[in-house]
Amino acid sequence: MDQETAVQEQAEFAGYPQQPHGGKLINRVLTGKEQEEAMIRARKLPTIMVDLEAVITLEMIATGVLSPNEGFMNEADYKSVLKKGRLANGTVWPVPLSFAPIGNRNKEIVQTLSIGDEVALADETKDPVAILKIEDIFDYNKEERAFHLFGTTDRDHPGVDSIYRRMGDVSLGGPITLLRRVNWGPFEKLRLEPKDTWRIFYEEKKLRSVAGFITGANPLHRGHEYIHKNALETIEGLLVQPLVEMAKREYTRNEFRMLAYRSVLDAYYPKERVSLAPLRVTYIFAGPRETVLHALIMKNFGCTHALIGRDHAGVGDYYDKYASHTIFDEFDPKELGIDVRLYHEVFYCTRCANHATEKTCSHDERFRLKISGTGIREMLRHGIMPPKEIVRPESSRIAMQGVQPKGVDKTKNSISPVGKTIKSMFPFYLEANRLGGTPRLEKLTPEELTTRDLEAAIMDVRLNADRIYREVYEEYTYAGDVNRDIQREWITDARDAMRVQQQMVVEDLKEKVQQAPEVASDEFLYQDKEESQKELDVAEKILHEVPAAIHVSELEYRVWNPLPYERYRGSDEPEEEMESPSDPKPDLVADES
Repeated sequence: MDQETAVQEQAEFAGYPQQPHGGKLINRVLTGKEQEEAMIRARKLPTIMVDLEAVITLEMIATGVLSPNEGFMNEADYKSVLKKGRLANGTVWPVPLSFAPIGNRNKEIVQTLSIGDEVALADETKDPVAILKIEDIFDYNKEERAFHLFGTTDRDHPGVDSIYRRMGDVSLGGPITLLRRVNWGPFEKLRLEPKDTWRIFYEEKKLRSVAGFITGANPLHRGHEYIHKNALETIEGLLVQPLVEMAKREYTRNEFRMLAYRSVLDAYYPKERVSLAPLRVTYIFAGPRETVLHALIMKNFGCTHALIGRDHAGVGDYYDKYASHTIFDEFDPKELGIDVRLYHEVFYCTRCANHATEKTCSHDERFRLKISGTGIREMLRHGIMPPKEIVRPESSRIAMQGVQPKGVDKTKNSISPVGKTIKSMFPFYLEANRLGGTPRLEKLTPEELTTRDLEAAIMDVRLNADRIYREVYEEYTYAGDVNRDIQREWITDARDAMRVQQQMVVEDLKEKVQQAPEVASDEFLYQDKEESQKELDVAEKILHEVPAAIHVSELEYRVWNPLPYERYRGSDEPEEEMESPSDPKPDLVADES
């Protein structure tokens, strides 16, 4: 593959509002006669067997997803990226691309190789997938990689564990050429490579801005939707890329997750402005560093903006929940070359009656429904669809089919601590008797909660989440509507009745006070005057607290300047042509015209 066909030069993107990272979009996919000849040659080369993760990485490199990298890093680039987050030439690149094969047979092949050699890389079919041109061979230090990339050498960290399980002791560096793409199965029809998205965004749709959004192992939820639609208010297009292939079994299976995305996008998003494409990528578990990688991947797909939520690419408790935000303070926005939009944790506030973040909502957790990816998965696993305020039913109904096993394990225990799920999604339940309710006499602890508590919390949310603001609104409208035709007369009747009834109580008690003796002859049978007066005081206070009934006849005072409509509009007509003072008064509320 010559330089002319390997790289689409920067000039090709001169008219676009974005540029590939490093100024060039890599294309190392062989086709036609060139591919046929290379495949024949590859079958005669020494062969290293690679797993699915390596195959995915080869495709990412060859199709330009990881531009400007053309292959696996040499030692200079590898160490510079590991310690500085940059290639040796200074270009920002957050995670090393290294190839250190494991397995006895592979190790034997590596020992025979020298700089300048070519080696075929084959998958489980034993057929070559790519050719690696070796430009460097260097020792691979696993502990050093773990410490610099993840900030820890703890084997409980999945990224650290992966290094020791999947990486050998010698790394091979050099450019690759891809001989064949692996079929993506159910995702093949949705596959979009960078060469496709640049064309779609800037040639077909003529967009001037596109926001990218990469998401992990959860079905599309309302937190995602909040971020997407917030961005679409000011950005012309949106590219949604759910990660597929390498999700663990505990997550929603990839096929169902993509179908859940498609269902919601079809029903609630502007179709002409939104593109959905699976991103077949390996999980690096690098926390904030992986967040920067995702931003650059979005850039290589042509996106002008990267949408980053709270704890993007987070790994357990290894990183601060906003480390994925602060990492961008380490880079000049110009050298990243993509506008990074950072979003705080999204929740649903039942008092605001909308989705919000800490930056826009002042209400406390009594009124909040949290949006937790882990909590969503656990609810689906228990066979419970989350509230519509957390996940739209179009998403959760399909996603639930891709989560196994359901409910509890063979010992009838919860698969995941129920209390942790409740705390992560329904924090009100631990402190209040109900959503928006009064505090519990004793707070609950997550450890004491059971599936019954999960059921109680979800039922409370289903019944009351959309009632809180609606009923607050109804109270305001009852007091505020001057046009009483749109108010319910039975509310007025009920308040009138309560006031009449309580007034009867007060009048009777007044008589009782007058007749009560100063000292009761039998304190167990009769009340003295002092106690009767206290009883009357309480009854009068209750009468004062009965909500006021509002009648249309009582509201004339609110229309204190009933000008004729023409005068109200500032008409220039002669005054004698307007309504005379003897004309009937206008309605209390002007008609809608």
